[in-house]
Amino acid sequence: MSSELLTLMLFGLLIALLLMGFPVAFTLGGLSIAFGYFVFGFEFFNLLPMRVFGIMTNYVLIAVPLFVFMGVMLEKSGIAERLLDTMSLLLGRLRGGLALSVIVVGALLGATTGVVGATVTTMGLLSLPTMLRRGFSKSLSTGTIAAAGTLGQLVPPSVIMVLLASVMNVSVGDMFAAAVAPSVILVVAYLIYIYIVALLKPEQAPPIKAEELADFWRQGALSRITRAFVLPALLVLAVLGSIYAGIATPTEAAAVGALVATLLTAIEKKLSWKVVADVCRETTFLTSMVFIILVGATAFGLVFRGIGGDAALTNLIERSNLSPELFLAFVLIGIFIAGCFIDFIEIIFIFVPVILPILLKYNLNLIWVGMLITVCLQTSFLTPPFGFTLFYLKGVAPPEISTSDIYRGVVPFIALQLLVVALLLFFPELGSLVPSARR
Repeated sequence: MSSELLTLMLFGLLIALLLMGFPVAFTLGGLSIAFGYFVFGFEFFNLLPMRVFGIMTNYVLIAVPLFVFMGVMLEKSGIAERLLDTMSLLLGRLRGGLALSVIVVGALLGATTGVVGATVTTMGLLSLPTMLRRGFSKSLSTGTIAAAGTLGQLVPPSVIMVLLASVMNVSVGDMFAAAVAPSVILVVAYLIYIYIVALLKPEQAPPIKAEELADFWRQGALSRITRAFVLPALLVLAVLGSIYAGIATPTEAAAVGALVATLLTAIEKKLSWKVVADVCRETTFLTSMVFIILVGATAFGLVFRGIGGDAALTNLIERSNLSPELFLAFVLIGIFIAGCFIDFIEIIFIFVPVILPILLKYNLNLIWVGMLITVCLQTSFLTPPFGFTLFYLKGVAPPEISTSDIYRGVVPFIALQLLVVALLLFFPELGSLVPSARR
């Protein structure tokens, strides 16, 4: 049987099983083992353990549970609540100031947590009732919170970039550095959009009442501002500062972040054995989910390469005479569509290894491509019907918020994310921290 036919059968079975509702991790692993046995025989089982062991001992991947621990611990500290409250009062004089503060706080939390579930849940519980009470429209409120909660996937340090760097075999530090400019562009785009909406439709985003602002500035505003910003700044400095200064590798910086987040929780007098147990439990759950999918994807990749799928795909692309730019555009469109139905982890571990040989053949800069993929993966948290952020927000939203309100709210922010992808695609120099960004 030809490589092309075997590849088609493998992907056809995978898609069919996923559509039937089988769990992704076990579908990948089970299908790969069964397919590998029937194609290669028992020899396949001699190769698989070595491949899995090689992946699981990857030093870079140690950063994943450490960053997750850092994010969950910070969420327990209460720092996010105080930061959001203070920022909303600082920007309260502006129309849409509360929504603007949600975006800014989302970016700051993205640089300290990077865990979408924790960020969206926290911000949904804290800010959504307040925004509705102060007259913000349902769609603008939910869209702003959902978009702000996903910023942690692009703002470094990001779990997505750690996993992508591992799969693409590039430097995590370079990925973090390249993400600075796109992160700023996306945050600014969100802020401009909200401000324009507030100007054109003031009834959807009214300012905070003058009496409330006056009370804030009378009652120790400076000390509240200092306390709200100093502790998160220390965490960002500890993690990103140690990476950019060359003091620590990203994996070591993740350990520093986990320790500092624990100390900050202790400073806030929120640290207890129950909190530690809850944080460890959530970290174990999230990390186990990532790594069991990674094991299944490793088995799938072994079978895919064993049947010559990578060579067949490369030959198909070469025969189509696609330019590197057009091929990359098709890849990004495919990732965006896949993000509507499956999680970013599956996309990273299934989709990216398949296209990696072609990216190398086209001699494309993998850091630049990684940035494009990261922004596309970020949209997967917002795109209906299976965007995880939409489920998190719906779970903590008041009863008067419908699913359609959330869907309508996220559409403009998805468009802004795609605009940033287009800007990065046509102006690769935006990732100015990366030399020779395009080729």
